[in-house]
This record gives sequence, C-alpha cells and structure tokens, in this order.
Amino acid sequence: MNLVNVIQHTSADYLGLMEDHLEGRRIRFKYFRPFTEQGTVPQAGDLCDALFLMGGGPWGSAGARDVPTLAPEIRLVRNMLDQGKPVLGIGLGAQVLAIASGGSSEPAPLEFCVGHAQRLQDDALAGFMPERFPQVSYMRDRPIPPAEARILAEDAAGNPAVFLVGKNALGFTGHPGFKTAMAEDLIMEFEEAPENPAPLLERLQRMSKEIEDALVPLMTGIIKITGLMQTRHRIPLELKG
Repeated sequence: MNLVNVIQHTSADYLGLMEDHLEGRRIRFKYFRPFTEQGTVPQAGDLCDALFLMGGGPWGSAGARDVPTLAPEIRLVRNMLDQGKPVLGIGLGAQVLAIASGGSSEPAPLEFCVGHAQRLQDDALAGFMPERFPQVSYMRDRPIPPAEARILAEDAAGNPAVFLVGKNALGFTGHPGFKTAMAEDLIMEFEEAPENPAPLLERLQRMSKEIEDALVPLMTGIIKITGLMQTRHRIPLELKG
C-alpha cells in the first residue's frame, strides 16, 4: 500500500470526498497538522510516496496573511520535486507548489467561490478530466504557476484552475472533493469570513451530487498522473547515495 503525507493548514480543510477514493484504491494517507500544539510539517527524510497540501481558509502566501509554515513547506515541496515524487496542492497548497516550482503567488482577498472550471487540453489528467467540472474554492491569494507549467483548466474568470508542473505535480485552486460542511466549519473556525456566504452555501449544497460525480474521473486522472497505484520502494532521503 502506498502512503501519502497530507499537510492540513486548518482542521476544517481536509481531503473530504477524496478520502473514500484513496481508501478504495488501498492508498493510505497520514495527516500532518502543524497548526496544532504538537503538530509538525513532514521532514524531508520521512517515508512517503506522495505529498498532498490542503487549503488554508483565510491563510495565504502573498504577504497579507501568510500561513506560518510557508517557508518549511516550500522547502519540503522543492525536495519532493527534486526527488521526482508526486505532489498535489489544493488551494493554498497550489500556491505553495507554484512558489516551490519557480512560480509565485499574487495577493487576492479571501473569497468563497462556487462555480465551474473549463478544461483547456483534451489530454488533461491523462484524458480523464471532464470538459466542465465544479470549481469550489475558499482561498486567499492566487498561485502563479511557473512559465513551464501546463495549464490544464481555467476558472470562470480565466485564472488557472488546474496546472501541471513536470510530470507528476498538480495544482488545483479549487477542492475537487469539497463538502458543504467544510465551508461551514471554515466560516465558524475563523474570525475572518466572506460576506453573505449563505447563497453560496445553498448553491454548494445543490451541487453536491455533481461534485461527487465529477470526482470519479478527476480522481482517476490524479491517480494516473501521480502514479499512486504503482509499487514503490521507499528510501529515506538521508540514505540515498
């Protein structure tokens, strides 16, 4: 069974509906919660087959309210990329991936968006990305992928919604497995929240079945790109010759 290390930036933002898809494929995942008293960011030598970085609610990366663990996370992602290991960044995690891979992030206010993304390339996610799929984001700031990244999909405003760095590092500005309860918890957890979120919460609830349906091909493509169904021989970084 392959193992994914998952960095959470807030207790409310986690893998959500993606958990069932990983468990169904016998892919284990281990959460790291550096925002808790005993929590830490994974270390470079930790045994894992991939790294997932979740969203951060009102935390960002462009200077206004940076997540406290931004610097060590950037170093960790660079290390993963140097090893050729897969990385999946969602929301704030996509910003970290963009910065670590030679891009950057730009300031943007905290926004709760419920809409759709449009596929730009027919072969996106090994051909499994739907032409149009739900795009749900709860995020401050925006990633600017490096010039060599492939933009696989864009949101309604024309911003990158999904991008690919190298062969196996993916950034999603929206959470493909988002649950309504996650948005409700984010609103309750922090003193800063979007204005008048009720209509968006109602729209999100109506889209729940569409999100579940779209996640089936999206997860198939994510697994293909990350290679998480392949057998691996894990070697800690410090033991590599």
